[in-house]
Amino acid sequence: MRILCVDFGEARVGFAKCDVMETIATGIGTEKVTGINNASDKTAAVAAECGAEMILIGLPVRTDGTRGDKVERVKNFAELVREKTHLPIEFTDERFSTMLAHKLLNEANIKSRKRRGVIDTLSAQVILQSYIDRKKNTLS
Repeated sequence: MRILCVDFGEARVGFAKCDVMETIATGIGTEKVTGINNASDKTAAVAAECGAEMILIGLPVRTDGTRGDKVERVKNFAELVREKTHLPIEFTDERFSTMLAHKLLNEANIKSRKRRGVIDTLSAQVILQSYIDRKKNTLS
């Protein structure tokens, strides 16, 4: 199934997709946005462009496992995306995705100025790859 993963943010939204066999996640870009409506419009456009059959959205759960105000904002965003795309939407815990993305950029020696343009894309890729791996491990 073609899955589009979204790392939603108020200023930028990162995107990743996977191959039809759900083996590898690939970052496909970051869009600057001006609010939740603009973010949902851009997400719907990306979903159409990549032929998404499902959308996976990272849920910003706190490190202690509780859910705060940001979770409600993401769910509101997801509902707008669902209305615009008519695609099924799933949520997954994105708790440590940005931290892992920063670690990967450190290991690649990517300096902080260049990070802003790739961190959201890489976070979406990490979220999606984690989801794919977890799904395969559950099935085996």
